[in-house]
Amino acid sequence: MFLSAVPIVGKLFGQLFGVIDQVVEDKDQAAKLKHNLEMRMLEKDFSFVEKEIEAQAAVVAAEVAGASWLQRNWRPLLMLTFTYIIAHNHIISPLCSLPRLDLPQDMWELLKLGMGGYILGRTVEKGIATWKK
Repeated sequence: MFLSAVPIVGKLFGQLFGVIDQVVEDKDQAAKLKHNLEMRMLEKDFSFVEKEIEAQAAVVAAEVAGASWLQRNWRPLLMLTFTYIIAHNHIISPLCSLPRLDLPQDMWELLKLGMGGYILGRTVEKGIATWKK
């Protein structure tokens, strides 16, 4: 199933298919509904997702090719800083009896967004490549 190649979409459809199984008593009818839904999704044009990923990749490529060292490296530095804080709080601090570093909620949300964006972007990119084949 192509939809499982993109985890968020796969989970969404897994939930939806679970609801179909619960609501539709006739198993053959449920299987037919799930198959029709999946086929309709596969017929849709998802080129907008590919264009969005290409635009994001162009921004990152421009940053990487930038003249300034800081312009090229701010994203990795930010993620490494967050990674250090988490390692400090959960590994270094308990082992060395050091105080924990405050991790504001906004910083945690930014970390999740940064990591999620990278992981989702790579997953969608690979899913589109699989879908094109």
